[in-house]
Amino acid sequence: MTKIKICGLTREQDVDAAVAAGADAVGFVMYAQSPRAVSIERAAELAQRLPPFVTPVLLFVNELEARVHKACEAIPTALLQFHGDDQAETAAFCESFKRPYLRAARIVDGFDLVKYATEYSSAQGLLLDAYITTFGGSGTTFNWNAFNWSQLSTNVKLPLVLSGGLTPANVREGIALVKPWAVDVSSGVERARGIKDSQKIADFVLAVKQTDRPL
Repeated sequence: MTKIKICGLTREQDVDAAVAAGADAVGFVMYAQSPRAVSIERAAELAQRLPPFVTPVLLFVNELEARVHKACEAIPTALLQFHGDDQAETAAFCESFKRPYLRAARIVDGFDLVKYATEYSSAQGLLLDAYITTFGGSGTTFNWNAFNWSQLSTNVKLPLVLSGGLTPANVREGIALVKPWAVDVSSGVERARGIKDSQKIADFVLAVKQTDRPL
C-alpha cells in the first residue's frame, strides 16, 4: 500500500482532517521563509494530536544544527526531512542527528538519481520534488517521464516518495507511472497557503487508496 504524507500543516483542524482521512504521516515546516512555517513550539503542540502510527515529520531547509537538535528534543517521535542545498545538508550532516531522515532530491534535467541515492544511502527514503528557486510547496511537478522507473528500481535501493504538484486529480497517474513507496502532498490539498481543505485531503487519500485497490 502506498504511504501518504500530508505536509505543511499549521492548524489543529487540518491535523485532525489528515488523521481522519487515513494519512500515515503529517509534515510540519520548520523553514521560516515558507508561508506554511510553524515554530518548534507550535509543531510540538500539533504533533501531540497525532495518534499512534501517524508519524510527525519535520521539514528543514539549510537549518542550523542547534535548531534541528532543539526540534528533535521537542518532538522525540519525529522523522526528519532535509530539503535544502547539498552543500549544507550533506549526508554527514543528515546522519549527525541520529534520527531516521528523508532527503529531498530536487529534480532537474539530467539529474543522476542513482548517484544521489548512493550519496544518501543512510536515508530512510528519497523525496522526489521539482527543482524551483524557492523550497517546496510550489504546486509544480517534475517530468515524471524523465526516468525509466522500472530500470531505476534495480539501481536505487532507497524507498521513493513522490512529491511536487500532486493533487487528487493527478496522484493516480503519478503512482501508476513512478510506483513510489509513498506520496507527499501540500499545496494540492489547500484552499489557501498554509490552510488545508478537509475535503481535498479526503479526496487525495481516497484517490491513493483506490489506485492501490481498484474498485
